[in-house]
Amino acid sequence: MTAEALAAQERSALAMAVGDCVEMSRRSVRHLTRNVDEVIQAFVVPILLLLMFRYLFGGAIEVNGPTYVNYVIAGVIVLSVAFNSPSTAVAIANDLQFGLFQRLRSMPVFQPAVLVGHVVAASLRSVMAVALAVGVGWLVGFRPTASLGDWLAVLGLLLVFILAMGWLAVLIGGVAGSVEGAGGLSFILVMLPYASSALVPPSSMPSVLRAVVENQPFTPLIDATRALLIGMPLGNSLWVALAWWAPILLISMAVTIRYFSRRGSQ
Repeated sequence: MTAEALAAQERSALAMAVGDCVEMSRRSVRHLTRNVDEVIQAFVVPILLLLMFRYLFGGAIEVNGPTYVNYVIAGVIVLSVAFNSPSTAVAIANDLQFGLFQRLRSMPVFQPAVLVGHVVAASLRSVMAVALAVGVGWLVGFRPTASLGDWLAVLGLLLVFILAMGWLAVLIGGVAGSVEGAGGLSFILVMLPYASSALVPPSSMPSVLRAVVENQPFTPLIDATRALLIGMPLGNSLWVALAWWAPILLISMAVTIRYFSRRGSQ
């Protein structure tokens, strides 16, 4: 086979893989729009959290410098993304339970396309949830001072985080033994941001808890987002956040694809 023929074959295979990923992404997005429970979980719960911490607890929590609503908005943004994890994990577990992966293995389909489709749908859901959290935050007093460059840095950092959480949720949905198990295990991703600087400053915590909070991946992510949005000192939090979440994204994606590939060959 000539080099030109090989190149044409590779282009054809790439076009097929991209087409399969686009089609599976459309499928996952259609399922999202038809599932009222997912919409409520993705959008209503973060808004309720924001309103609760703004009006119910905000007066009792003191932070140095910004108003509490300006402080807490970065945490609510991250929580908004985390709350999408159970929906993604359950969707993957459903596909496994009803044999979608088994059917696709007998067809000329790019096998990771289903996984990519779920991650795309999860990312779209998370982006909308973040936008909604920022919009509602503005209505209740959030006033960002970020420049255009700051906003772009926030969007880039959050995109890495959103994709990483999507792949982690897909992996959890695959390793869980059932749909119910997927929903339960994925709540680990929902709860972890609470043990961070999302809602209260780490300086107000006991020393042992503070050490844990300051050395886990969600805290630098939230600190960097907060600093960029409201003009607090950024320090090295942006680079620390990227040092956490970029490897988490790459490793979770590679492990997930390998896990489903090995599972399909068994």
